[in-house]
Amino acid sequence: MTSTASTAEVTSFTFGEMLSSRTVIGQTLKELGEANDNLWVLTPDIGATLVEFRDAFPDRFVDVGLSEQACVGLAAGLAYEGNIPVVSGMLPFLSMRALEQVRSDICYPNLPVKIVGTHGGLVGNGGSTHYAVEDLGLMTSLVNMTVTSIGDPLMVGEVLRQSMSMTGPLYIRLAVGKKDKVVYEPGSVTVEIGKGITAREGTDLTLFAHGETVSQALEAAEILAAEHGTDARVVDMFTLKPIDADLIQRCAEETGRFVVVEDHLAYGGLASQISDVLVDRGIRLEGFQRLGIPQVFAGFGEDTELRDKHGYGLQATVDAARDVVRGAAG
Repeated sequence: MTSTASTAEVTSFTFGEMLSSRTVIGQTLKELGEANDNLWVLTPDIGATLVEFRDAFPDRFVDVGLSEQACVGLAAGLAYEGNIPVVSGMLPFLSMRALEQVRSDICYPNLPVKIVGTHGGLVGNGGSTHYAVEDLGLMTSLVNMTVTSIGDPLMVGEVLRQSMSMTGPLYIRLAVGKKDKVVYEPGSVTVEIGKGITAREGTDLTLFAHGETVSQALEAAEILAAEHGTDARVVDMFTLKPIDADLIQRCAEETGRFVVVEDHLAYGGLASQISDVLVDRGIRLEGFQRLGIPQVFAGFGEDTELRDKHGYGLQATVDAARDVVRGAAG
C-alpha cells in the first residue's frame, strides 16, 4: 500500500503554512465516493467536515444524531452488507463512549470500518471531557485495529485512499482539524500505512513523534542544531499499530538515543509501543525519555500552553534531547 502523497484535490496551499484537515477529508471522501459506490459516510451529529460527500451522495450519508454507539453499530451493519463505512466525529466520544461497539461490533468480526475524527490530544480548549488522551492506548489494545495519528493534513487523504483496500478496521486520529501545518513538501515523502516516515535525518539521537507533535519535533531539531550542535533525527511514527519495528531498530543502531514526544498520556501511547519493541527485540539504548501528559486531568488552556504546563512542549523537547545526549557523553 505504498503511495506518494497526492495533492490533486487540494488546489491552494503552501508548504509550512496551514490547511484544514477537515477540508481534505471532505474532498477525499467525495472523490472516493465517486470511485466506490459502496462507500458510506456516517456521523454522530458532527457533519460539517462531510458537506462535499453529503451533497454528492445524500443516499449514502447518515447523521444519527448525538449517539456514537448507534453510529458505530450502524456502520458495522453496513459493512456486513459489503459496504465500506467511514465514521467521522469527535474522538473523545468515539474512542470512549462507543468503545464496546468498536471492540465487539467492528474489531471482533474484523470489518472494514474507518473511524476518523478530531480532538486527539489537548486541543480545542474543551477541558478534560473533550480531550482524547487515552484513545491510542485503548485503540492499540484492540484486536484487528490499525491505528494512525496524522499531523500533516495532506496525509489524511492519502491514508483514506489506501484504506479502501483494507479488510479490517482503521482508526485515524487528528487534532482539531481546522488549521493544520503542511509538514512535508508535496511528493517528498512516501506514505504507507504501517511504515514510519523519517522527516529529518540525524545521527546524535532520534525524536519520535506523531500527530501535531511532529512539527514541534522538527522545530526542536532545528534549535538543537543551531544552538547546541546536536544532530537530531525526527521520525513521524504516524502508524502506531502495526508499529514499524524495523525502523525503530535501525534508529537505535544508528543514533542510540531516543526521545518520544506525544500529545497523549505518557504511558499507553507511542512511547509504550516503542518500549515494547525495544524489550521484545533485546535492544539496549544509551538514553531514552518519554514526554507526554502525566497522570492528571489536564484542565483548560490553549494546546501550546498545556504542553508547556505538562512538560512536553517545545522547550521540554529540546531539554530532553540535550539530557539524553549529555547522559550518553558521560
